[in-house]
Amino acid sequence: MASRGNSETTGSTLLQPFSEAINLSVDQVNFVVCQLFALLASVWFRLYLHPSKTSSYVRHAVATLLGFYIALFCFGWYALHFILQSGISYYIMVIVGAGHMHKFCFVIAFGYLTVCQISRAYLFDYGRYSADFTGSMMIITQKITSLAFEIHDGMARKEEHLTPAQKSIAVRTMPSLLEYLSYNCNFMGILAGPLYTYKDYIAFMEGRTLHMKCTVLNGKKNESTGRAEPSPVPAVLCKLLVCGISLTFHLTITKVFPVAYNIDDTFLSTASLASRVLYLYISLMVARPKYYFAWSLADAINNAAGFGFSGYDEKGNARWDLISNLNIVNIESATSFKMFIDNWNIQTALWFKRVCYDRSRYHPTIATFVLSAMWHGVYPGYYMTFLTAIPITLAARAIRNNFRIYFIKIPAVKLFYDVITWIATMIAISYTVVPFVLLSVEPSLKFYSSWYYCLHVIPLLVIIVLPIKPKRKENEQNHSKQKELEVENTLTSNNYFALNNNLDQIPRPS
Repeated sequence: MASRGNSETTGSTLLQPFSEAINLSVDQVNFVVCQLFALLASVWFRLYLHPSKTSSYVRHAVATLLGFYIALFCFGWYALHFILQSGISYYIMVIVGAGHMHKFCFVIAFGYLTVCQISRAYLFDYGRYSADFTGSMMIITQKITSLAFEIHDGMARKEEHLTPAQKSIAVRTMPSLLEYLSYNCNFMGILAGPLYTYKDYIAFMEGRTLHMKCTVLNGKKNESTGRAEPSPVPAVLCKLLVCGISLTFHLTITKVFPVAYNIDDTFLSTASLASRVLYLYISLMVARPKYYFAWSLADAINNAAGFGFSGYDEKGNARWDLISNLNIVNIESATSFKMFIDNWNIQTALWFKRVCYDRSRYHPTIATFVLSAMWHGVYPGYYMTFLTAIPITLAARAIRNNFRIYFIKIPAVKLFYDVITWIATMIAISYTVVPFVLLSVEPSLKFYSSWYYCLHVIPLLVIIVLPIKPKRKENEQNHSKQKELEVENTLTSNNYFALNNNLDQIPRPS
């Protein structure tokens, strides 16, 4: 059944009376309730299906079945698309082989996702933000393509042709069908992700995460192999607190500052320039907490199951940020477009880097933004946002490379530079993502025209006028190569135990 109104849903209607009572769509209520159920199931999974108490086969089976149950509750029979997309991709991996599976899986998985997005957007319910099934398919598409590239790197490419990052996540053997379905559709990430590498997931399911991650930061072996497994409870409680604050903010403050008011005729004709800039920033800033809620809750669910441990810091404190998807402080204080992107939907940004940016021979920045627009969906606003982001990103990079060096030597001057770049970044981000929220062409063009396309024209002029500094670029490349060697040495040392236990022979960053 397609969702055509607030009273209908693709999934269960069991909670419809409750959703009407609190004035939310039943899809939204189903999503939150299922995530809370997944949180409780994660605690049970960690305590009663711990790797020390049961086999990885049982853990995979239970995680997969619970995932399908949650999907059916939220999306009804549309959840079958998850099985079909995963099944087709697995069949392609088996018959095509490691040499070309990454290409075929990429095209087929993306094509399947796009067809579903088109049908959902234009045939059923245009512009409705709810817990639609294509949101989960976006995450599954990431996992399908990511694993295909990891297997290709591990089984079809020579070791010396891989970067240190590719070596660390390369998969050396094909996963079983159960492992594959568990990776794609487990209950911990079926609704909101996040993405993670196959190696990390298998290490978690088989109880090898502590053994794999328990190293000190300088890359030396940790001799205390008997160290107790860290508790995720403090990290989970902290992330649930963030969820509570974000949800409260979204339900109370967000509705007061609708993004659509930026194109209100009365507002445009009466508000001063300063008022319009301030309202633009506030309206987009208060639109972010719903993402903070969803991603923090997803992270907490995985942590509650025992997944997400990334090692110990220098003070010996356990870190649970292996699959974290955001850094709110860095997002809200970002002083560059890149800093904002690097801390927003982190795992997705890493996926774009692994499957597109690092592998593109020509114009990787442009290719990455185009792929990002395609992955998000078929609404015109997505393409307008990411195409706008291309010149802004390139211009910001040019300005930073040419001028930043003159502002970082004196603390007071650097503070002034940081304030100015923060203001510029927040305005640029807000300007860029308005179409992402409005979705349609007409209102998006109305917004950009009301700003006289200034943040389209200025970045293009900056790109044309500012010189490229070959010497600086060359120095950066040399520095990058040096850091790459350091990372490779660290990875080699960090994976000492993993190599001794043949981790590379068992399929599997955040």
